This record gives sequence, structure tokens and C-alpha cells, in this order.
Amino acid sequence: MSEKFRTSIGGQALVEGVMMRGPDKVSVVVRKPDGELYVDTHPYVPITKKYKICGLPFIRGIFVFGSSMKVGVSSLMKSAEFVDDSADEEKGKFTQWAERTFGEKTINAIISAVAIVLGVALPIGLFILLPTLLAGLLGQWIGSGIGRSLLEGVLRIAVFVLYLKLVSLMSDMKRVFSYHGAEHKSIHCYEAGEELVPENIRKFPRQHPRCGTSFLFVVMIISILVFSIVRWDNALVRMALRIVLLPVVVSLSYEINSWVGKHDNALTRILRAPGLWLQDMTTCEPDDSMLEVAAKALTEVRPEEEGVDHI
Repeated sequence: MSEKFRTSIGGQALVEGVMMRGPDKVSVVVRKPDGELYVDTHPYVPITKKYKICGLPFIRGIFVFGSSMKVGVSSLMKSAEFVDDSADEEKGKFTQWAERTFGEKTINAIISAVAIVLGVALPIGLFILLPTLLAGLLGQWIGSGIGRSLLEGVLRIAVFVLYLKLVSLMSDMKRVFSYHGAEHKSIHCYEAGEELVPENIRKFPRQHPRCGTSFLFVVMIISILVFSIVRWDNALVRMALRIVLLPVVVSLSYEINSWVGKHDNALTRILRAPGLWLQDMTTCEPDDSMLEVAAKALTEVRPEEEGVDHI
């Protein structure tokens, strides 16, 4: 019996929409306030194909993560443009002056760059540096060595889970999480070889093993192992070492997550279980209009030649 088809197509939930990235295209589909669909599909060349060095094992994870952040932030900003049509009429004087002086494209590029920096800085500060600082404060009762490293790892996972739980309670995020569920369901449906229509898509689970939530959990676990190797009593030095070692953590996590996503056996099911559990907090059941959006985005990036997107 041949192994189940698994696609390399992945996506992201947006504001009233879904972004899908295929082997050679990216599509952003948004449900506009009038109910019509906005569709923006354009060519896309993965950085791992554009530059061979970026595709080398144990290096590619860093570049893939950075590229995904760039595409994700750009897509999110595009979807946010449709939330309030009156936004252009209410722009402040400074924004109007900046756009006249530097051009709207330049301002948007600056905003995207700032968003990417904040998108990287917030997780580093919250999930990497904060647990290190807390472990340092509590470490006086534990001592140095492996005990402090384990405490730091437990705190890191606790902060991560608490963050997801608090975000999931925000009413404004429920629709985004519903689109997240629609994205996963549509990919499951496509991998099962069924037609991408709501009645088929809705029966599939809203959790998917190759979700970004699962990847972040793997990062938490790998960070415990990597950071425990390099120990230092000084809290500031420990925080600096965490940042220096972060590319190693991301690279290893990417390779492990890719391997788990490609195989289905007892070991991989155990490894993916925590990530699927966390997706109970980051996905909600979508309605048919959301499934339609996700199906359209996936259809736009599906390769013409069958099987090209197989991983």
C-alpha cells in the first residue's frame, strides 16, 4: 500500500481570508465586506530554489522561516486593507504627509519591515528571554546546571501555552482561528484527493501536523536540549547565548518537523500529538463561507502537473 499523499502546499489564516503558498505561486483570498472574494495570485519562487545554499539541510530552516515571515506579514497587511473601507479617509496628517513625500509603496515597505521585526522580537522576548530571566531569579533555590535548564524549559513551555490560551479567548481572534481551521481542512481534503467543495472539506479535522503551531512547540522542546548544553551563571550572558543559539534551534526544529510531516508511524504520531493538541486552541470550526475562501486559495496555487507538490 502506497503512503498517503502529502502536499508541500501550506497556508496562513488572515483577516477574513486565507493565504496559500504552493510550489510556484502565492494566493491571498479575502472575503470583502460586500461578500465578494478578493483574489490576488502571483508567481513565487522559494528561496531554497532561488539560492542552492539556502536549501542545504540544517541551514534551510532559517531561510524558510524568514521567507515565510515576509510572505505572511505581507499577506496579512493585504487582508487588513478590506476590514474598514473608510480607513483611507481617516488617515492622520502625518500619514498623509509621509505618503506624499516618500510614496505609498515606500511607507508600506517600511511598515512591513517593522511588522516583521516585531513579529520576530516578540516571540524571542516572550518565549526565549523571559523564561531565561525567570529561571535566573528562581535559580537561587535550585542552583546552576541541569536543574536550572530544566526549570527554564518548563517555564518556556508554560509561557507559550498560556499565551496561546489567552489569545484564544479574545473574541476578535475567533474568526481568524476559524479561517485557520478552514485552511487545515482544505489541505486535508486536497491530500485525500477529494473535490475542494465545502460539503467535502467540512468533514476533515481542523488540526494538521504541519501547522506553524506544531512547529513552535517543537522549537520549545529543541530549545530545552540545545540550551542545556551551554550553561552560564550570569543571566545577561545566558540571554545573549540564547539569541546566538536560536538559529541552531530553528534549523533543528525545521528538520524534525519536516521529517514528522512526511511520515506516519508510531513515533511520528507521538511526536506530533502535543502540536495537534495545541491546535485545539488556535483553530475553530469554520462555516461554509470560510471553507469557500480556503478552497479558492488552495485551488489558485495547486500545480497543473499532478504530484509536483508531493513532499
